[in-house]
Order: sequence, then structure tokens, then C-alpha cells
Amino acid sequence: MEKKTVNVIGAGLAGCEAALAAVRLGVGVKLYEMKPEKYTPAHKNPDFAELVCSNSLRSDSPTNAVGLLKEEMRALGSAVMKAADANRVPAGSALAVDRERFSADITRMVKTCPDIEVIPGEVRSVPETGVTVIATGPLTSDALADAITSELGCPGLHFFDAAAPIVDGSTVDTGKAFFASRYGKGEADYLNCPMTEEEYAAFYRELTQARRAELHSFDGGGDYSSSVFEGCMPVEVMAMRGPDTLRFGPLKPVGLEDPRYPGRQFYAVVQLRKENTEGTMFNLVGFQTNLAFPEQKRVFRMIPGLEKAEFLRYGVMHRNTYLDSPGFLDADYSVLTRPDLFFAGQMTGVEGYVESAGSGLVAGISAARRCLGLERILFPEETMLGSMAAYVSRGSVGKFLPMNANFGIIKPLEKRVKGGKNAKYTAYAERSAGAVSELGGRLFRTE
Repeated sequence: MEKKTVNVIGAGLAGCEAALAAVRLGVGVKLYEMKPEKYTPAHKNPDFAELVCSNSLRSDSPTNAVGLLKEEMRALGSAVMKAADANRVPAGSALAVDRERFSADITRMVKTCPDIEVIPGEVRSVPETGVTVIATGPLTSDALADAITSELGCPGLHFFDAAAPIVDGSTVDTGKAFFASRYGKGEADYLNCPMTEEEYAAFYRELTQARRAELHSFDGGGDYSSSVFEGCMPVEVMAMRGPDTLRFGPLKPVGLEDPRYPGRQFYAVVQLRKENTEGTMFNLVGFQTNLAFPEQKRVFRMIPGLEKAEFLRYGVMHRNTYLDSPGFLDADYSVLTRPDLFFAGQMTGVEGYVESAGSGLVAGISAARRCLGLERILFPEETMLGSMAAYVSRGSVGKFLPMNANFGIIKPLEKRVKGGKNAKYTAYAERSAGAVSELGGRLFRTE
């Protein structure tokens, strides 16, 4: 008997996760990807699951919301988490990856899987038949975005997203910068550039007055200050909120000590995080930006230790498109009016690398079960995976906006927990582990 097949459109984090999850239930997958025949304005690497912005997958602690999400995905056999763990680079208590090796690893998993057929080329319309997962990302091509809007009746929304610059590690002056992790957590993985009050004041003045790059036509042009996503706020926009905003945000000096000068206090500290295993590339943490390239070089070289830094990639900004999902998608990421069609990734309204992959895991499993005629299983809201799916399907009060994993969307605990936030978050993690253990035994059962 011919194997039943699920179509997956897009080989980003969500699409690859969906494809590799679906084949575990015994279906075949046709994976459509327009690279390398066509690239979005933000993509450069022909490999799958390309990380466009930061190389950080954020906290790896199960008592942190995104850390809990990672633990759930690991427990359910996530391919993205397997590749991330295998290609991590030092980043203290966070999980950061060597982006090129990470993407190459996932590309290998997909292309060597006998049940996945990779079909290159742009998909310009919504398939009329067959179980399908659309995971084309926040920079979905205009043709497919228009088709989704016109054929499915879902209006598109957008917000602006930004990436931080990357510098050559060998050009950072380690006579001024020092290696340390905040509060000594983990290894001394971050390269820290401390600032005096005078240095910060001069930097702040130039940052807030620097010329911004014009937005490309694909980003709609115009001003972006009121439509940026909070989690990827450009540093120049954040700075406009007041002189101390950066000092209480990405440049906070607390918990950092130069081992050469014990007890020395800093006014502000810029942190650099490794981009690759070798430590030859570093990105400026929290420095997503849309400053013009010459301005980035001029202003960011005012940071002590970066006076002669060579920029391997400047920060860029682009528009991310997402769906008005509440009332359009169900809690398994299927379209309410067409349950054989699923969406996954940032276009659903989840925000972040891990969240995108997590939605792909849920959508891939759900699509495969649909293809096989199996009972539909919704992920419980005691899990972060289930809470994200529920948020996307229901939304919240007011305008629907993209959302990172957080404890505000998860189902509240049945009983009050004493001991503060850590005790509360530990209880969430323990409850999630039990729910995922029970869920895993049901999801992949095909009888």
C-alpha cells in the first residue's frame, strides 16, 4: 500500500521540525523549499533552518519559560533541539549555537531521511487538496502571502524585526574587554566591554542622533518606531525611551566583575556573545539595529574595546508578516474552516526560534495524525507547547500580537506555591514533565 504523504511548505525551523516529526508517525513528507532558487531579503545560507538574527536560543533553565519549552521538546524527540544541543557554543546559562553547523546538521537530517522528498522551488498558491503544513516564515513570499489572504480570507499583519551586528573576535581589544558571565553562572563565556559614565553619555548621545537606514520596499518604507516587536527592539529605539533605559536593559552592569580588577564598578557594560564554536565571531547582545551601516561602524566603535572592531555583518531590519490567528487557527495550528491545512512558525504569531520550532513540532505531529485518520490530540495547557497553541488560537484582550513563551500564558497552578517565583516556576516545570510524559505515549501511537 502506498504510504500516505504530508506536504510541508518551507524548510525553516518550523518546517524542518514539522517534517521530521511527521515521518516518525510513518507518513511520507514532501518538503517544498524555494532556496537556493530564490532567497528572501534576509536569508543568505542555502542550508535549511537558517538562523537570520541572533544565534541564541535563550535560557536553558527549565524554570525559565523558554527553557521549559526546550525541555518539553527534548522529551518529545525534537530534531531542532537535538541539533542545537550538538552544536552549542559557550553562552553561560543560555543555549547558543554555531549557526552554520546547526543549519548544516538539520539539513543533513532532512536530506538523508528516506521518507522526506525535498522539492526545490517557490510555492505560489495554497494547495487545494492533501494534508499540508505551511511554514514559510515571517518573510513569506508576496505571491504565497497574497494567496493565503485571498484564498483563505485571513488578513496579514506585520511588525518590524531586527538583527544585531557581528564583529571579528580577533579585533576586540581584550586589554579593555574581559571575559565573564553574569553573576558567575557557567563559564566566562561573554566578552564584556565596560563603560564609564562619561563614555556612556557620549555613546548615548551619538546613538540617539545617528542616521537610520531607509527601509526597503519589501518592508513598506516609513517609520517603524511604533510597530517594532518588544523582544527585538532596535537599540536606537530603546535608547529613545530615556538615558537609563539601556543601563537597565542590555547594558546593565550588575553581576559582572573584571577578574583583573576585583570590586571595580561600571556604569554600563556591553556584552558580546560567541557566534561560532571557534570563538572567531561575536555578536553584540541586545544591539538589534536599523542604523545605516556607516553609522553602526562609527557609533559602535565608541564602545571601549571595539575601537578597531571589524564588522563581519552589520545589523539589519526587516518586516515580519504574521496571521491574525485567533478565530482562524485551532489549537493544533489547523485552519478552522479547513482542518487538513496547518500553519507553523512565526507566521502563526509565536515569536522566537524555539517557539517557531515548537509550533512546527505540534503542527507536524497533528498533520501526520490527520493524514493517518487518527484521533486528534490537543497538547495540554499545562505544557508550554500547549499554552502557545492555545494563545495563537484564542489570542488575548486587544490586538493580537506575536508572543514569546512565558508563564503568563500557561494554565495556572491548581494550588498556590510558597517560596517565591523560583518555587512557582519549579512547580510549573514538574507539572509539565508529568503531562509531557503522558502525552508522549499517546502522540506517536498509530494503532
